[in-house]
Amino acid sequence: MRRADFLRLMLGGAAFAALPRALHAAKPAYDFRFTRLMYESGNWDVDQRMPANVINSLIEYTSLRVDPKEHVLALSDPAMRLAPFCYMAGHKLVQFSDAERRNFEAYTRNGGFVFVDDCNHDIDGLFAKSFEAQMAAIYGKTALKELPNTHPLYSSYFKFTEPPATAFELNGWGDDLVHDYLKGIEIDGRLAVLYSNKDYGCEWDYDWRNKRWLAEDNTKLAVNIVMYALNA
Repeated sequence: MRRADFLRLMLGGAAFAALPRALHAAKPAYDFRFTRLMYESGNWDVDQRMPANVINSLIEYTSLRVDPKEHVLALSDPAMRLAPFCYMAGHKLVQFSDAERRNFEAYTRNGGFVFVDDCNHDIDGLFAKSFEAQMAAIYGKTALKELPNTHPLYSSYFKFTEPPATAFELNGWGDDLVHDYLKGIEIDGRLAVLYSNKDYGCEWDYDWRNKRWLAEDNTKLAVNIVMYALNA
């Protein structure tokens, strides 16, 4: 069973009833839609051209039926629980409201997948410290762990031996480190939260038509992330 199907089965009872009626009966026209999470604290609306690049790559490389538009949903909105993939990013404070925390936890515990990217590309900035504190409060202090480079995510479509470095890391921005790992939170043996200090969002934030100038398409890891999210 795909993660998206699992979500629809698990989202029963009061949470499902709270969703708009049109969503109850709607048959998905797409296998994937890019859903960005809007949260009340910080600055969630970053790397605005990145979704178009990811969408373009999924159309180019896979046979998925891909929604061509980015969708933005409030983390406090129960409708976000229907998305098989969510993206969350920012530079500043992450401080969940009660409703945001409830939805984030319910979504991830019931089959959802969130890719979280720190646009500061560091380990001691405000986004990193505050987001990691939120994860510790929800899942426990040891839940967020380094992802081994043998994780299935790195072979879910293209083959990677490690997470690719970004230009920001190589140029010494942020914490002056090249992070050779991503982090994640596993729930019941599956990856529910993927967390990056590498600032992939800004690395992929350019007009999608400019990808043809790259020696290697740097959005291929995004394809792996989405394929893992849909199929794990």
